[in-house]
Amino acid sequence: MSPIYAIGDVHGQKDMLDRALALIEADGGPDAQIVFLGDYTDRGPDSRGVIQTLIDGQLAARNWTCLVGNHDRMFTGFVRNGAENSAQVKSGINWLNPRLGGSATLASYGVRGGAGPSFFHPEGGGVETLVSYGIDTGDLTKAELVAAAQASVPQSHLDFLDGLPLWHMTDDLLFVHAGLRPGVALQNQAEDDLIWIRDGFLNSDYDFGHLVVHGHTALDAPQHFGNRIDLDGGAGYGRPLIPAVFEGRDCWLLTDNGRVRLTP
Repeated sequence: MSPIYAIGDVHGQKDMLDRALALIEADGGPDAQIVFLGDYTDRGPDSRGVIQTLIDGQLAARNWTCLVGNHDRMFTGFVRNGAENSAQVKSGINWLNPRLGGSATLASYGVRGGAGPSFFHPEGGGVETLVSYGIDTGDLTKAELVAAAQASVPQSHLDFLDGLPLWHMTDDLLFVHAGLRPGVALQNQAEDDLIWIRDGFLNSDYDFGHLVVHGHTALDAPQHFGNRIDLDGGAGYGRPLIPAVFEGRDCWLLTDNGRVRLTP
């Protein structure tokens, strides 16, 4: 049985990604099969470098499968269409808000400096909207910021993210960014659930037929819940990016000292 490796949410942490890839290569060699669980962008300092690393790996015919995450969708939605909010973000905060980290992604493409985003907050709560965006050369309107992003983000990066699959399945494992809606066949799952779900999935002990391997919900460290494994250890918040290796449904985390078994 050939092992399969997985890496959770990277969130622009290029140095952490390089370390995770080195740990995988030390354990499984340069041809190791790796599934990346999405959310390559936002919060961390080098989303551009992360995406280019993944593109270069696929161009080099590495055995890499890259899934799409909700932050990747927000990034491409802003650059392509100027979409600054998502209905799935219940707080109403803007993609450019530091809590979501879109401004860090734009900075990695050279749209940086100045005061950054200024928002309008409606009385009583509601959707946070962009008023202006300060960069080194002055304050930009939203239209000017979108134009600057479109001029700075390579088309190849947008096309790469837009073309990523929502899930990957083996005999024992089902890899997905956020999770699944219990009781719904895989082919009938809504895309929003696959990249956004928490309620109804995280608190479920439903048997999906496969061990579900996901990210999206940041923990202090990867954790095994019996029917699922959450590999988002919070790299987007500065915690370590810890890769995992699977043999069948058995899982180990990779460390500088070798494998550490992960059990429910």
